Amino acid sequence: MSQKVLLNAKEVNIILHRLACQLIEKHNDFSNTVLIGLQPRGTFLASRLAIMLKEDYKIKNIQLGHLDITFFRDDFRRGEKILEANTTEIDFIVENKNIVFIDDVLYTGRSIRAALTAIQSFGRPNEIELLTLIDRRFSRHLPIQPNYRGRQVDAINEEKVKVNWVENDGEDSVYLINS
Repeated sequence: MSQKVLLNAKEVNIILHRLACQLIEKHNDFSNTVLIGLQPRGTFLASRLAIMLKEDYKIKNIQLGHLDITFFRDDFRRGEKILEANTTEIDFIVENKNIVFIDDVLYTGRSIRAALTAIQSFGRPNEIELLTLIDRRFSRHLPIQPNYRGRQVDAINEEKVKVNWVENDGEDSVYLINS
């Protein structure tokens, strides 16, 4: 197994600031916009962006939630692997809000499809956008594209993209792993 560094901590930080600025350009004061990190790995990115928007860019109205999509996945109960649910934490109204789904890697698009179904349980948003740190653009099974992307990666199916967060993995980095 070999791995190649795609992004180091400094590059991850630069990309996060760029993504935060792009969100500010579109959503201004976030008075009608909510951020929702997709469990489990998108929550680290969503939390980091929310902190950055509040502390570095002085946005006061950031609403952050976490959405578990386990039971909405199309591979739920299809294999030997038992999927474990995470928690959903949405303590605000999504009805008529602009939602930004946040996930670390966009691969096939199936997680986003599940998130679109799951969010319907909370109401009907005005608009839904997608922000991803890594876009594996040639791996899509569904016609889903990010509105905001940190970096596009051309990885063949045997290769994996691993995103590490200092809060969970001890470092901010992105690796391309060849099995």
